[in-house]
Amino acid sequence: MNQRLLQALVILSALSGAPLGALSAQTLSQGEVARLEDWFRRASVRTGEGHWGVAIGTMDGRVLWSVEPHRELIPASTVKVFTVGFARARAGGGARIATRVIGRGQLDSLTGRWRGGWQLELGGDPTLERSGRPGPTLRALATQLRARGISVLEGPLALTSRTGPAASSYPTVWSTNFAGQLYAPPVGPVTLHENTISLNLRPGRDVGSPPSFIWAYPAGVDRLVRMSATTVGGSRRRLALIANNEGGWTLAGTIGIESRVAGISAVAHDPVSVLAYAWAAALERAGIRWENRTAPPAAWPGLPAVLAKVESQPFDSVAVEINRRSLNIGAELMLQWASASQTAGPQLLTQHVRDVVGPHARVHLVDGSGLSELDRVSPLTTMLYLARYPQLRGAERFPLLLPANGVGTLRGLRYGMGRGVVHAKTGTLDRVAALAGYLGRRDGVLVISLMYNGRRIHAARAAEWELFRLLGAEGVDLSGALETHMGGAAQGLR
Repeated sequence: MNQRLLQALVILSALSGAPLGALSAQTLSQGEVARLEDWFRRASVRTGEGHWGVAIGTMDGRVLWSVEPHRELIPASTVKVFTVGFARARAGGGARIATRVIGRGQLDSLTGRWRGGWQLELGGDPTLERSGRPGPTLRALATQLRARGISVLEGPLALTSRTGPAASSYPTVWSTNFAGQLYAPPVGPVTLHENTISLNLRPGRDVGSPPSFIWAYPAGVDRLVRMSATTVGGSRRRLALIANNEGGWTLAGTIGIESRVAGISAVAHDPVSVLAYAWAAALERAGIRWENRTAPPAAWPGLPAVLAKVESQPFDSVAVEINRRSLNIGAELMLQWASASQTAGPQLLTQHVRDVVGPHARVHLVDGSGLSELDRVSPLTTMLYLARYPQLRGAERFPLLLPANGVGTLRGLRYGMGRGVVHAKTGTLDRVAALAGYLGRRDGVLVISLMYNGRRIHAARAAEWELFRLLGAEGVDLSGALETHMGGAAQGLR
């Protein structure tokens, strides 16, 4: 018998406690095993001295083929699979993240003035106040206040959160090299527009004049930008947003007078300042005056009341987007929300994976997004998690929360198999190329975890695509395969 297949059978026998003769009929053919052996020989040559870990199994947790399945490697963004599973187990697929205005006091119906204290209660919604993407808005909150008859608010902007301090900061477990990148903004309950800003500008009317804003998002953020850029001849543009110590930016550089509209984005390094200006803009658009913003907050008696409330889309919808875009801030906020804590999440997440996988789990997680190079997990742990989580009640169609081949980070699998055959999550760092997910076949669903740590990540990623194509050439739509091989249509996800 092929040596690697024999090793895999020994592993699965130890994991399942069942005799080899009692195993399910789903397996890999001798030809497929031979092609996998050949694939790994070629992948090893192409990727040099890097480390591989591979586990391929079935939905009942049996290992069909593996390479160093117990080796603990850096998983990168495949951690998001665990985070989504943990949050869904805690909150449910229909849960929503709320942002509320809480008040103590009463409305003066004659003047429209709210006489009392008020505050924004932030849930850490990664979809709050975004341009061009679905999600609740501050303007909707302000509009609700106006509909209650409130036309004047006074006092400072007070912030609160149910997960801890109402603030956002750069995670200490992330590399300092990522700071300032759009994919690595500050994380915390104070989040709007994914804690980035976006500006659209046009050249000034004359050479030497400053460019002008067409729009800025979040609304009002242009008031935090000091203009030092100028219009020059030609059509070239060289613009930069430089952060300052006051929570804003300086727009520097040049834009050609013949240039078209220029767009520029930056990380919101001080989300509280951005929120203050965005909230002011929302109130103004709703027809509400905000007075005495710097006055000390006053204590008002009475029970707090919800004056306005907006919510995210249902959890499953948000999870699909986070996985498809590999949105780091989204995964981190999801972990904080599900943990009801800004600090306990990684430990709870690690324990959740161990609870689902069992005693063979090898995992240590320090964040919810996988952006930290301190995360460790074995490919067997990932494979067993993907196999066992859908066995939980209401989670039968959990695999469909992962992107389908050809979509998002799985664009590299848009050829070589039918759409929807694969649902998986990629993970990429400077020295990491990982891929984990599901592959639908006529005889069942394969669960696959591929992990590479080393310098040649592009060659490793190409090899990972190749393996999925090798096993998925005759694949079938995963949704149908789940219904066929997991007892009919599932009720957990729609």
